[in-house]
Amino acid sequence: MSNSSRQMMKAVTIPEFGDAEVLRVATVPVPEPGPGQVAIDVAYAGANFAEVLYRRGVVDVPLPFVPGIEVAGRIRAVGEDVEGLTVGQPVAALSIVDSGGYAEVVVTSADLVVPLDGLGIGMDVAAALPSNSTTAFLVLDRVARIEPGERVLIHAAAGGVGSQLGQAARLLGAGHVVGTVGSAAKIETAKRFGYHEVITRDRIADAGEFDVMVDMVGGPARRAGLDRLAPMGRLVVMGNASGAEDIGIPANELWFTNKTVSGFNLAAFSAAFPQETSQALGRAVAAAATGDLRVRVETLPLEQAAEAHRRIESGTTTGKLVLEVAAL
Repeated sequence: MSNSSRQMMKAVTIPEFGDAEVLRVATVPVPEPGPGQVAIDVAYAGANFAEVLYRRGVVDVPLPFVPGIEVAGRIRAVGEDVEGLTVGQPVAALSIVDSGGYAEVVVTSADLVVPLDGLGIGMDVAAALPSNSTTAFLVLDRVARIEPGERVLIHAAAGGVGSQLGQAARLLGAGHVVGTVGSAAKIETAKRFGYHEVITRDRIADAGEFDVMVDMVGGPARRAGLDRLAPMGRLVVMGNASGAEDIGIPANELWFTNKTVSGFNLAAFSAAFPQETSQALGRAVAAAATGDLRVRVETLPLEQAAEAHRRIESGTTTGKLVLEVAAL
């Protein structure tokens, strides 16, 4: 079917790789769900560092490209072989495998969609859960295999995913949870998200030893974190927000010290293990509904996606930025 005969919609696109100013509001065809997929009328779309990487060209995507790895909205249409989801149903969803969330309509796998019926969660909060909160449970439970009473350290504790990791660690039974931040100005904000203690990253050498550490910062923080791992400690690498050169970790060092380094990428995990991802998303939604998991949300109009990216790249954001697409 030609674009001229298809229904059109508003979306934010990446027409070329570059800084935040390359983002453009455009009119593109409305996507249709295939087998095993659903189309969602988007109310809010989360803004994430992953989309910044798409825009910079760090991730090889075809241009023009519609970013957006998570949304909340109402189901518009369901494809063949989809069960348990109905048109008009409020949902939270990961659109991370094929992206496309910065738009009025997105299509994603039905396996990555969780209903919100009767939970009393606002659409803005629901849009903030699929990426960061799902990641928090998967990283700590599935990858780090956290045990009750363990000491946990989380870098970038005031950020979107950091704010969820501290709370998830407490919910999973951690004995002491320490967060690090880039400046003292963020300490009080981070303390609101489940941390027993929050320090600036330059103080990590004095923080004791940890059984589990999650690093999305990279650079010197990664090396310093590895040095503070206890025997049988696990470091999970899930980002390089600092933009620093990669830190080499000799295999012989891990051998002699009984330490483990693992990686986690939500897009790759979601594509390989959609059912497990959906279970973690459902867990996050349920925790948010009961108040056990809190999300600090700030909204911007979809048309200000470039401003959201600038704030994320500045490293000054706390909590979660979401883009308002439509009032549903």
